[in-house]
Amino acid sequence: MRRRFREETPITFDFAPMVDVVLLLLIFFLLTSNLAARQNTLPLDLPRASTTVQETPNLPLVSVTTAGKVYLNGRETTLTRLGALLKPLIATSGGLVGLRADERGTYGAVVQVMDIIKKAGGERLALGTRGK
Repeated sequence: MRRRFREETPITFDFAPMVDVVLLLLIFFLLTSNLAARQNTLPLDLPRASTTVQETPNLPLVSVTTAGKVYLNGRETTLTRLGALLKPLIATSGGLVGLRADERGTYGAVVQVMDIIKKAGGERLALGTRGK
């Protein structure tokens, strides 16, 4: 008795699901890298500290440069507008405000910003530092 052999069809690989997964991973990494880069948008030379804590994402962040320019969450503002802009943000953060200041900046500018934060309702400050 003779056996009949069927013609075998070649095995193919479908690339569409693999492309979908790769694109989803790419989108995920692009989104997470943009969120992590929020803190480092301004070129500040932060003071060094032996103990550091990770940044809280919903924290309003006030930055003071060497020249005395003030930024709120990465956008430049003036000292007169800072208080009004901070009030709603402080209400949602529970009174906690992040303050990053260049270590070569003037002490007076930082104290002015701290005073405005206090008047806007800020009860606690999280000072920005870099690890040793």
